[in-house]
Amino acid sequence: MNRQAQAAVMFLVGAAVLHAGFTDLHLRYVKAGLRPLLLAAGIVLIVAAIATVCYELRPRAAQETQETEQTQPEHHERRDHEVGHAQVGHAHREPRISWLLILPLLALILVAPPALGSYSAMRTGTALQPPWGFPTLPAGDPLKLSVGDYAGRAVYDHGRSLSGRRLKITGFIALDRSGEPYLVRMALNCCAADAQPVKIGLSGQIPAVLPPDAWLEVIGTYSGKQTKDPVNDGVIPFINVSEARRVPAPHDEYESGSS
Repeated sequence: MNRQAQAAVMFLVGAAVLHAGFTDLHLRYVKAGLRPLLLAAGIVLIVAAIATVCYELRPRAAQETQETEQTQPEHHERRDHEVGHAQVGHAHREPRISWLLILPLLALILVAPPALGSYSAMRTGTALQPPWGFPTLPAGDPLKLSVGDYAGRAVYDHGRSLSGRRLKITGFIALDRSGEPYLVRMALNCCAADAQPVKIGLSGQIPAVLPPDAWLEVIGTYSGKQTKDPVNDGVIPFINVSEARRVPAPHDEYESGSS
């Protein structure tokens, strides 16, 4: 592709990145905190594309003036050489198939990919990691916690900060091979490519029918029950459910890996 075509593709990439950054689309690819970097990258790409076009279309008056100062024979000889070179260049025109590079950009703008769900979760071991600490939990009844926060406190703090509290947790349903339900959120360190599941087992008053990928809000209490993830032997804590209801998918379906 020539420089003008490259600039056009660069402009479209920048526009697609800005579109993702200004909408919720970026949440399907990266964690929410990276939004400013996405916007900055989109602006840089668009500015670079505009600068490339301006450079290619800049006035060539100085070059033409210099050519006229040459002797007439030299001018004609150079002219013939340039014409022949242009004809060769015309014969070797860049393939139009290179414009197919734009198709992924159109897909990025027009089609939002779904967030990772139960299929990925049950084929990947739980990614629960020891947290840096256990800050004092705020007041509230029920207290809203993330899946990662509950699981971290249940496993590594042995539920000390959870005992005696009613807890509200939201996640999507994933079923193992035996049909055992888990409440799951996919945790991001950076982007969807490194997303890994954090899982909580459900016991107590759980609905009889729990389809995979359905979003569920549960209210319950800490349970000392634990099991091993068959994929990586990671620890999966349980919560004793007293209430459960189906809810729509949240604005951001991923959790931060630091949760």
